[in-house]
Amino acid sequence: MQDAVVIKCGGSTMDQLPDAFFQAIAELQQAGRQIVIVHGGGPAINGMLEKLSITPAFVDGLRVTCEETLQVVEMVLCGQINKRLVRRLTQAGARAWGVSGIDGAMLTAERTAKPLGQVGEVKGVDTSIPTAILQRGYVPVIAPLAVSADGAETYNVNADVAAGAIAAALAAERLVMVTDVPGILRPGQDGTKTLVAQTDAEEIGQMIADGVITGGMIPKVQAALDALSQGVPRVVICRGTAEELRSVCAGQSAGTVIQAGVPKGA
Repeated sequence: MQDAVVIKCGGSTMDQLPDAFFQAIAELQQAGRQIVIVHGGGPAINGMLEKLSITPAFVDGLRVTCEETLQVVEMVLCGQINKRLVRRLTQAGARAWGVSGIDGAMLTAERTAKPLGQVGEVKGVDTSIPTAILQRGYVPVIAPLAVSADGAETYNVNADVAAGAIAAALAAERLVMVTDVPGILRPGQDGTKTLVAQTDAEEIGQMIADGVITGGMIPKVQAALDALSQGVPRVVICRGTAEELRSVCAGQSAGTVIQAGVPKGA
């Protein structure tokens, strides 16, 4: 879908997204843009785990998900965050339809090799459901849960990873990762940080090795590189302001742009 834009909304940004963000999506939809939203919900999940006296655990920015945690993840993502986003989009004038990767086995996965419990690595994306939703004039709002190929297991999938896989399967022209920072930030000798406006796989690998990219930003850039390797032309990591969304959809730069083969110094 050459005019499709997949937008990943990070859980840390969920309560910070202004009405203008949703209004911009409504405007883009009304202008004929095919918009798909994939969302996280980390802080809300942590809040519910705390209420239930379950201690969250992470490895390399990925949530360790035992069976008890998985129940909380599914409840929060599908029952709370997903419907909140649909409601805000509807209030802004967009038409939105909330689903999860479990519905229709949209996302199939296998347990990740890392010791993370019920965390899945995406192995397949059935695009028929998001495509049907788009064709009916709605914005698909997708919670990042998946099932095993036989449907017997449910997996928590990192939202960045899910968004990258969905963008690649839809042959989207853009993947936009909305987060709580302006993009990839490089620390300077004076303690200040500067935005990396444009980068590529080689430089990202070096920034991870140097400790410039750490924690939750690691799965973001890895998902970005996976999407690029599967044909998505450009990935943008940004705050996702209304102005940035319009700029990205117009082919202009915003935040950190990641694409293949960026010459050094570009």
